[in-house]
Amino acid sequence: MTVLVWPSAAALAQEDDPLEPIVGADIERRHIKEDMLDSENFEVGVYAGVLGIEDFGSNAVLGVSLAYHINEDFFVEAIYGSSEAQKTSYELLSGAVELLTDDEREFTYYSLAVGYKVFPGQVYMSRDLAFNTHFYLTAGAGNTEFAANRYATYSLGAGYKIYLTDMFAVDIGMRDHLFSHELFGESRQTNNFEGRIGLSVFF
Repeated sequence: MTVLVWPSAAALAQEDDPLEPIVGADIERRHIKEDMLDSENFEVGVYAGVLGIEDFGSNAVLGVSLAYHINEDFFVEAIYGSSEAQKTSYELLSGAVELLTDDEREFTYYSLAVGYKVFPGQVYMSRDLAFNTHFYLTAGAGNTEFAANRYATYSLGAGYKIYLTDMFAVDIGMRDHLFSHELFGESRQTNNFEGRIGLSVFF
C-alpha cells in the first residue's frame, strides 16, 4: 500500500519564495566617528620665500596674510611682504657705482586680491593618513614701495593648500608683482616673481 505525504504549507511557501536567503548574512557593523569641522571663515598666515626683484637678484622675503572665505569657492586676501634688493650686476662689475642707498633697497608691498579655489582633493601620506587639499588662483592690486618711490602694482598668483587639521593649513604659492619704474632712465614694466611657503590658522 502506497502512503502519500503532503508537504506542509510552510514548506511549500519556502520553496515558492526565491528571495528567501539560504544562509543568513553575518555583517559586522562599523562604528565611524565623524570629525566636527569648524565653520570659521577668517584665515591669518605667515610666509617666507624668495622674491626675484627684476635687475636686483633673488632675495629673501617675509610676509603676513589675512583672508576671508566668502564661500567654498571664493575668498579675498590682503597681504603685506618685505624684502631687500641686492646690487645690480652693473654695480657689482663697476665696483664704485651705487644706484641705490641701503634704505632705498628696502622693498615692501601690500595688496588686496580675490581668489578662486579649484581642483579640491586629498593627498595621501600613508594608507591611514590623508589631508584635504585644493589649488587656487588669485588676482589683485596694491602698492610697492621701492627706491624711495611708490608704484601701483598688479599681482597674479597661484598656490596649493594642504589642510593639516580643521584649523591649520600649509600654503605653497607663487606670485608675480607687476609694476613700472624709471630707475634706469626710461619707464619699463617689471615682473617680480615670488615663491613662498607659509602656515595659516583659521579662526
